This record gives sequence, C-alpha cells and structure tokens, in this order.
Amino acid sequence: MIVVKIGGRVVKNALQNVIESVLRYPGKLILVHGGGDIVSEYTKRMGMEPTFVTSPEGIRSRYTSKEELDIYVMTMGLINKNIVTQLISKGKTAIGITGVDGGSVIGTRKKRIMILDERGKKRIIDGGYTGKIVSVNSQLISSLTSLVDVIVISPIALDTEESTPLNVDGDQMAFNVARAVKAEALLLLSDVDGVLLNNAVVKKLSKEEAKELATKIGPGMNRKVLMAAESVESGVSKVIIGSGLVPDAINSALAGRGTEIS
Repeated sequence: MIVVKIGGRVVKNALQNVIESVLRYPGKLILVHGGGDIVSEYTKRMGMEPTFVTSPEGIRSRYTSKEELDIYVMTMGLINKNIVTQLISKGKTAIGITGVDGGSVIGTRKKRIMILDERGKKRIIDGGYTGKIVSVNSQLISSLTSLVDVIVISPIALDTEESTPLNVDGDQMAFNVARAVKAEALLLLSDVDGVLLNNAVVKKLSKEEAKELATKIGPGMNRKVLMAAESVESGVSKVIIGSGLVPDAINSALAGRGTEIS
C-alpha cells in the first residue's frame, strides 16, 4: 500500500496527468489531494477575499473563518468527487472520503495561533477552523482498501468535541494516514522536482540526514523533510518528495525521480 499526496498546484494544473498515473499503477493506493488555489477561486466567487496568515517561522497558510470553512468543505468535496468520477469511469474502483466520514481522521481545532502581523510583529489571534490531527482510524481505512483500488481523501478532519469539520494541511493528512497504515511509500507530489540543495536535487537521505538538512533549507520544505524523517521512524518505509507535473508521476517517483528519505 502506498500513499500519494498531490499538492494544490498539481490539482489545478496537472490533475489529469496524475489520474493517468494512478490508472497505470498496478497496486492499491491512497490518494490525498490538496486544492488551495481552487478554494481561493470559489471564495472570491462567493464574494469574499481569501485570508492568509504567516507564522513566526515564515510559513504562509490559509486562515479559515466559519464562512470560509463552508466554502472549503464544498470545494474539497467537488475536487474529491471529480477525481473519483474520473477513476471509476476509466476502470478503477474508487471511493472518496474526508476525515469526517466514519470518524476516520480526528482533529482538534487550534484555539489560538501566533502570526506575524503586517508590521512583522508577533500576535496571537483566534485559530479559526484550522486543526491539528490527533488520530487516524487505521482499521477503517485498511478495511476500505480491501474493497477498492483507490481511496481518495480530502484534507478535512473531524473535531468531535466541537462537532465541526476542520481544514487540515494536506501534508499533515498524508503523513498521518501513511503512518497509520504503515505505508510502503509516501509520495509527496508538487510542482518541484525534489529537495534542492545548491540548486541540485538531493537524491537520497537517511532520516538522520533529513533532520539535519531540515535546519538548513527554507520554510515549507523544511517541514516536509522533518515530517518525512519522523514518518520513517514511525514505520513508513520511505518518503519521496517529487514532481507531479512529469509524465507518469507516481511510477517516476518510485523509480527514483525526486528525493527519497528512508
């Protein structure tokens, strides 16, 4: 079993490319998708301007109000069912879920978050409806994999205490699901060819090397690399960071294109 995460820019610009790659892959897989750019488009269509905040570490992320949560859930559902429709129409058995379905992914709402304001000062604000994953029902997800070729998962978790869905980071969803099912491989496919160091793609890293490198590279990628190392420690055989824009992206990554942490 492998887990594949496709970033929002891949979803927007190269979704058909990834779907064709899924069709070529001979085994079962779990596909976690993003879609932030598309969420922003629908937010504007609904007459609202998307809001983004920057953490003290320099990571920019979507701020999700209650109104924007509704748009987020709606848009991710549209993306999810579009992917499932195409896979089934072309011969794969597939099912699309969020973490809300069956309580498969439980999260907790971030009550407060620290951001950098427009003057570069640290400020604490209400966390909105973004969340942190606390548990994954691996038994439920494993049961579904026995029934279909592909599970398509939207990055939405369930906060059972507040009875609300939550916007969770797609990478966070992919890492947590991969750890829960002890995936043979986790592929993070975005619009980059891998982890870059001195303008060259790093081909392979041990988990120790990955942790060290995470202290030397920019925000965003450093987090992916650190979480990759932690996932390997948790039982995922390997994590590959690579491009979802190349032909047959999944098999290309498994064949060595990208950066492998193992």
